[in-house]
Amino acid sequence: MRWQSRDSWRVSSLQVSIDWPRSGRVRQDFARISMESVALALPPNVSVAPDLEGISQAAAEFWVRSAGQATGRRGRFTVALAGGSTPGRLYELLGEQPWRSRVDWSKWYVFWGDERLVAPTDPNSNFLLAQEKLLARVSIPAVQIYRAPTELGDPDLAAARYEQVIRDVLGPRAGEVPRFDLILQGLGRDGHTASLFPGFPSLEEQGRLVVGSPPGALPPAVPRVTFTLPLINAARAVVFLAAGVDKAEVLRRVLDGDLALPAARVRPADGRVQWFVDAAAASGLG
Repeated sequence: MRWQSRDSWRVSSLQVSIDWPRSGRVRQDFARISMESVALALPPNVSVAPDLEGISQAAAEFWVRSAGQATGRRGRFTVALAGGSTPGRLYELLGEQPWRSRVDWSKWYVFWGDERLVAPTDPNSNFLLAQEKLLARVSIPAVQIYRAPTELGDPDLAAARYEQVIRDVLGPRAGEVPRFDLILQGLGRDGHTASLFPGFPSLEEQGRLVVGSPPGALPPAVPRVTFTLPLINAARAVVFLAAGVDKAEVLRRVLDGDLALPAARVRPADGRVQWFVDAAAASGLG
């Protein structure tokens, strides 16, 4: 038998080393056993799958159920999407069977948790990612898709306009923070989430719900528009996706509550946080 790679997890004080077969049913069995072992050491809101495909499928199931619950209780599903490389497969799956037919797309109201100040046709646009992989393939009414108005050219102006749109659509009572049913978040290697970067003023914002942000450490070096923590933490559910061994250390720190990292500050007051992480990202846990 040929072996592809070796991965290890710490379960309590026991070091567990798993040899992964190259392919086939044996690899699936090894993956299942490994995930069961890892799960023994994880909090209940952390779901581990062998790879990006696995976490994308688990997240798709979570999304479909959340959408059904929201539309059943409130008549619509309000969601904020994310950019980056990780959620692309999730978007594709949501537009495919069996998930596609389980969703009443006419009840979806779609926003973005952050956006780069680029044209909506720019390859770096978070909107474009979702448009190509999901929105163009499902029947959400165009008037219910609300991208950040990056064409205004000024991040602060775009943020203020976007915040007003969110307030108008979600319609909270005066003095209340709007509540999304679900906000999707990623995890950067520096612990950032949305476009909330360590040490940036936007991380400490308590009044505004959407703000402009200067370029972060990661390319492209363009200004951004981002949700702030008060808006994120008002959500009914926040879903994080994390994949890759380069996220292992930062994921451990976030789950340990290291508040120097923006993602660790995502703590909905009256909602839940759910993590979907692959085996490589989970390798530092336990």
